[in-house]
Amino acid sequence: MAVDADTLVDCDVVVLDIEGTVCPISFVHDVLFPYALNALTRRLGDYWDSTEFAQYRNAFPEPYRHDCAAFDAHVRQLVAQDVKAPYLKALQGFLWQQGYDSGELEAPVFPDVGPFITSSHANGKKVIIYSSGSVPAQKLFFSHTSAQPSDLSPFILAWFDTVNAGPKMEPSSYATILASLPEIAPERWLFLSDNIKEVEAAVAAGMRSLPVVRPGNAPLPSENALSSLAVNDFDPDSVRSIKSCLASLDDTIQRRRT
Repeated sequence: MAVDADTLVDCDVVVLDIEGTVCPISFVHDVLFPYALNALTRRLGDYWDSTEFAQYRNAFPEPYRHDCAAFDAHVRQLVAQDVKAPYLKALQGFLWQQGYDSGELEAPVFPDVGPFITSSHANGKKVIIYSSGSVPAQKLFFSHTSAQPSDLSPFILAWFDTVNAGPKMEPSSYATILASLPEIAPERWLFLSDNIKEVEAAVAAGMRSLPVVRPGNAPLPSENALSSLAVNDFDPDSVRSIKSCLASLDDTIQRRRT
C-alpha cells in the first residue's frame, strides 16, 4: 500500500525511522561506517593534535586517548562488534560531517521520501525522526539528501535517538516521545518503521504504528498480524490511502485487548 500525505487525516504527527524506511537499509553499514573508518585512516594523523578533534579523542576511555594506534584499533573493534558507544557515535558524526560538507557523502533517500515529508509538513502534520543513530547524525543525514530540496531538516519538528528517548524496542521510549507533545492524543500519532518489533513497542505505548517494506529489507514475519498492514512506499501521487490500514490496525488492537 502507498501513502499519500494528503490523506493522513487521521493523524497529526508522523514519526519516521531512517534505515529501511526512508533510505536503503544498507546505507549505514555499507557506506557510512566504511567511510568513517577510511576517513579516520587517512586523516587521523592530521586530526590527532588539533583543537577541533580534542573533544572527540578525549571522550574515549583513558587508555586510548594518548595513543594514536590504540585509538584507531579501538574504533575498528567497536565498529566490527556493532557497539553503539556514545563516544564512537560522536566521532563518526564528526567524520561524516567532513564527508557531507565535501560532497563525498549524500544520504540516498527513496524518491518518494522528499515529497512525502514536504507534503506532510505543508498539510500541517508534525514530522519527527526516531532512529538509533545519534541526533547530530540524523540532522546531518536529512540536511544532505538526494531529494529536492536536498535539505529536508526545516520540515522536521523534532529528533529522537536512544539517548533522549531510549531503546527502540521498548514501549517506554515511545511514551517519552508522546510526552514531548502532550496536547496531541496518542491515537493521532503514526510511527512508520521497517522493524516489526519497533512497531509493536509503539503500539504497546498507545501510538499508532505500521510496518514499512522497502527493497532490500528482510521479509516481515508472516505470522504477525501487523505484517499484513505494511506500507510499501510514500508516493504522494498514489490514489490509495493509509486510512484503511489504520482502521485495520485499530481492529487488530481491539481484538488483542478483548
